[in-house]
Amino acid sequence: MNKLGKIKTLTIASLSAVALAAPIAFAQSTTTTQDTPQATGQRHGEHGKGWGGRRGGRMGGMMFAGMNLTDDQKAKMKEIGQSFRESTKSLREQLRAKRQELRQASEGGTFNEALATQKLQESAGLQAKLMGEQFRMRQQMLSVLTPEQKTQLEQKRAEFKAKRANHGERKVQ
Repeated sequence: MNKLGKIKTLTIASLSAVALAAPIAFAQSTTTTQDTPQATGQRHGEHGKGWGGRRGGRMGGMMFAGMNLTDDQKAKMKEIGQSFRESTKSLREQLRAKRQELRQASEGGTFNEALATQKLQESAGLQAKLMGEQFRMRQQMLSVLTPEQKTQLEQKRAEFKAKRANHGERKVQ
């Protein structure tokens, strides 16, 4: 596999991992299941940007929905999420800038492979840092849960994985 192919694979793998971790990363929702878009029949947020009016807004909260979090737990989750967003703001801005630079590497009908490779490598490093921060945030959120809630969360994850596996099988058939 050539060098660019390895970098693309690494970038795709990193982004995939973030996409899978993102729902947990944004798990600071303080709504009840009655307030969720599914319960109200609302498919998208107010401005069409996804759940709750912003990308990723409530999807993380869905994992904690129905877990009977106390008001204190909800407040701690929200605080952890806010702290994460503040502490990773510059990192996310750097990633956004690298992606823009990468797009510019192919503008005008020409492709600068050396520049693209450099930007992908820089992005991969930043992405790895962000994933580390997301993992730390997830661990902080899990520490807020009681042992019973952690067991309940693991059951929900297992059910989700089973549904996802079944969904994939149906598409193949």
